[in-house]
Amino acid sequence: MPLEAVVVLIVVTATLVLLIAVLSAVAAGLLARRSGAPISSALVQGGMAFGAALTLLALLASTIAGLLP
Repeated sequence: MPLEAVVVLIVVTATLVLLIAVLSAVAAGLLARRSGAPISSALVQGGMAFGAALTLLALLASTIAGLLP
């Protein structure tokens, strides 16, 4: 696999991981606010969702990268 393709694959994977993590954090924060949680609690829940999504997606991406030849 050429080096340019590897770089593009890494950039695309990192971008998608960050996008999904940010969207899950925003959704968790908005759902917490809609259910009546205070702003500080909603921010904590959003941060926890961001961290969890980032961890899971990074683990998945590293597993897939390990399977590539």
